[in-house]
Amino acid sequence: MKTKQYILLLFFGILMFPQNMVAQVDFNKRPDDDLGNVEDMFQEYFFEALKQKGIENYQKSADALLKCIELKDSDPVLYFELGKNYKALKNFGAAEDALKKAVSKAPDNEWFLDELYDVYIQQNEMDKALKTVKQLVKFHPDYKQDLASLYIQVKKYKDALKVLDEMDEQLGYSQDRDYLRNQIYDITGNDDDRIENLEERVKSNPEDESAYLRLIYRYSETGETQKAFDAAKRLLQRNPESQLVHLALYKFYLDGNDTNNAIKSMKVVLTSPVIKPEAKTKVLNDFVKFVGQNPQYESDLVEITSLVSEDKSVKTLLELGEYYLKSNDKEKALSYYEEALKQEPNEFKIIRDVLLLQIDLNKDAKAAQKSMEALEIFPAQPILYLINGVANNKLKQPEKAIENLEMGLDYVVENPSMEADFYKQLSEAYKQTNNISQSEAFAKKAEALLKEQ
Repeated sequence: MKTKQYILLLFFGILMFPQNMVAQVDFNKRPDDDLGNVEDMFQEYFFEALKQKGIENYQKSADALLKCIELKDSDPVLYFELGKNYKALKNFGAAEDALKKAVSKAPDNEWFLDELYDVYIQQNEMDKALKTVKQLVKFHPDYKQDLASLYIQVKKYKDALKVLDEMDEQLGYSQDRDYLRNQIYDITGNDDDRIENLEERVKSNPEDESAYLRLIYRYSETGETQKAFDAAKRLLQRNPESQLVHLALYKFYLDGNDTNNAIKSMKVVLTSPVIKPEAKTKVLNDFVKFVGQNPQYESDLVEITSLVSEDKSVKTLLELGEYYLKSNDKEKALSYYEEALKQEPNEFKIIRDVLLLQIDLNKDAKAAQKSMEALEIFPAQPILYLINGVANNKLKQPEKAIENLEMGLDYVVENPSMEADFYKQLSEAYKQTNNISQSEAFAKKAEALLKEQ
């Protein structure tokens, strides 16, 4: 946050020589005393310091400046430049001494103070930095924000809030200062002051939608649901066109069994161009769960899902699939699982659920093909071999079933129930090939495993 400004090095050179001195010197005239030699040496060392600093030879630059100071130590710029060199060398103690000397010669020079402030920050000497930044605040408002930040670091939270209040009053609100303010409230756990501040903002600027939304959020976070609901209704009354407020309202309406208004709010959310897809997903998921407990509103769910037909997340699609599966509408459930699989084609759980539904719905050709594709990605998953075997048995392709079932058995580990299913399917496959002895043998193996459970 600290404002850094840079000064042309040549400008310092000019500052160091009084204008009347430059005007009076005749450089073609040989000096008749040793003052001319002193000035020549001074200039030579000074420009050597600038040159060495320019090529980042900071120690040589510092050495040249020290020779300048031996010749004439009255100019604070020399100590300023010396301090910067020491800072570049990470010699912060020497940098501090040099910069304090510069400040003592020019107490109101912002750049000197700013450089000293930076030295303290780099050394993490917050008390000294705090003292310095208090001197800087008169130069620029940005330093006030530094002051608030330092107050937080030294745990003077009331002082920090006071500075932030002053800045908000003078400059209006800003995200950076709000971040600092919330940092204080989080550290101190002072939710009452946080909410009081937000209520004051709403009162002083009732057109500020974001202030209302933050207030609603904070009331909800502290468990004051009714106050949050009241704040949401105040915003809606003040701004009937607000769409964001419905992100809060739908939940309050649902919790209050005001289903009609909840559905209206959800429709606003799901069709809003200003609300992010992640938020829409949460709303839709909440409504799916609600309809799961209140199936009489399924027609509203159908209508709402159609509003976001091209904007459903995988999570939403899976929630919808699960809802219709519980409602025993397997066709509808499968359609949502398949749509989710398009978005995440390598997600094993979705693949498995799709395959099981395809088998259940006698979509055996699809299940056979999809299970083979899945085995290329997950060659050690026994359930995929089993599903493939079931599908091929139903398709009257026992050779394919036997091949995959026998291969899949190698991957069944400590799962007697699944192993029994493999034996049942092998029994069926061998029966289709008229190999009755093998069929009966596998049937007995399955029966024996089931008896042991």
